[in-house]
Amino acid sequence: MLPVKKPIREYRTLEEIRQRKDELLNELEKDNTQFTTLWHSVFIKKEGNSKTDYIAGLVSNGIVAVDTFFLIRKLLKGYGGLFGFHRSKKKRK
Repeated sequence: MLPVKKPIREYRTLEEIRQRKDELLNELEKDNTQFTTLWHSVFIKKEGNSKTDYIAGLVSNGIVAVDTFFLIRKLLKGYGGLFGFHRSKKKRK
């Protein structure tokens, strides 16, 4: 996707430049407030986890671990190695 080109505004007086500067400052403050809110929401610790939520998390993580194990096993079987580490196969004479 190509970047959108904004129309260039022409400023004729110093007052127009100051007014645009104030507009940009307000936009930056608003964006900074939104960014700060989103950043803090990432690190909020979730309260109220019950035993069932804890057990569900353990089961979910276990399933992911087993799935990862099977994926790596399949890749090793199919390609003979990962990340350039290959098993050396003996040549038959």
